[in-house]
Amino acid sequence: MIYHLLEYLQIKRIGFYAYEDVLFRAVMAALTSLAIAFWLGPRVIRWLMRMRIGDRPEFHHAALNELMKDRTNTPTMGGIIILTGILAGTLLWAKLSNPFIHKAVFLVVWFGFWGGVDDWLKLMTEDKQQSRHGLFPLEKLATQFGGALLVIVFLYPNLKHIEDAQMLWLPFYKYGIPLAGWVFVVLSILYITGTSNAVNFTDGMDGLASGCVGIVSTVLVILCFIASESMGHTSSMTWAGYLLLPHIPTSGELCIFFAAITGAILGFLWYNCHPAQVFMGDIGSLPLGAAMGYGAVVTRNEILLLLIGGVFMMELLSVVLQVLYFKYTKGKRLFRCAPIHHHFHLGGWSEPQIVVRFWLLSIAFAVLALATLKLR
Repeated sequence: MIYHLLEYLQIKRIGFYAYEDVLFRAVMAALTSLAIAFWLGPRVIRWLMRMRIGDRPEFHHAALNELMKDRTNTPTMGGIIILTGILAGTLLWAKLSNPFIHKAVFLVVWFGFWGGVDDWLKLMTEDKQQSRHGLFPLEKLATQFGGALLVIVFLYPNLKHIEDAQMLWLPFYKYGIPLAGWVFVVLSILYITGTSNAVNFTDGMDGLASGCVGIVSTVLVILCFIASESMGHTSSMTWAGYLLLPHIPTSGELCIFFAAITGAILGFLWYNCHPAQVFMGDIGSLPLGAAMGYGAVVTRNEILLLLIGGVFMMELLSVVLQVLYFKYTKGKRLFRCAPIHHHFHLGGWSEPQIVVRFWLLSIAFAVLALATLKLR
């Protein structure tokens, strides 16, 4: 909205040109979402406490239940704070006519709504024997697949005429691998659903998921800028062309969206760091994961995101491997508990140690991924 206001004022020869710079608006979106999340945090926490919307963690492991008992009745559904910051920062500073922004906003609203429904069903009664324990697994997957399907079906017409968008791009290889349209749609739906669940699995300790998402979203700001922007106002050479990466025109507007995510996460982390005053819940983790996947699909960096979000991939794979190993060995466990952060917790690491070490791993993965951009 502010972008369009400044654009109107510029036509009237009032105002300044800085608003045309996508990085300027990205910084302003991050600051806006940070301020809103920081201001909104205590108010949402008090409301959640009045509504008695508290976390009640239960694990199939007595020792882990004992370790996590301090989390009982801490307010959850704090993702409301994050989503409000993201939407405010994006809608205020993004170019609202941009089709990539339309899908991004729809995505976080859709996944946030169903994540909120899941949280509410888990917490709708004080007696958990009367609760559904959230959406059933098939219901949850159906809502995730449905949201991803809607986004990709409407996204595909924006990408099908872009040559680079019709390819799969691999690190260290400067040529894209052509994809059939239906393959692109199927892979993108599975990808967004997978990243949504990966962040959801990671959200099990104070500040763990939020800190890692903040790091990944910052890298996605850089990737969106590279995918779209030129190397100068008068230059026809793009950063994507220089680095031999896919060039997706107008996708740079997503810099504002992912900068808003970074700002909102930082504001939320103020209240979510150990000892947490609030947890994000599925209303936060599901849309954040879906947004990460969406950014990778638009910029054609699906494979690279697996490295950038290495911590999320570790968490997701640990769950998959644990389930498969349990079934194959008829009851044995590969890890003490999955997701893998619980494995280390049961091994004697304190919660702050795990969180900070996983943050450091996330930074290392992100730096390594950025280092590969020129290795083609």
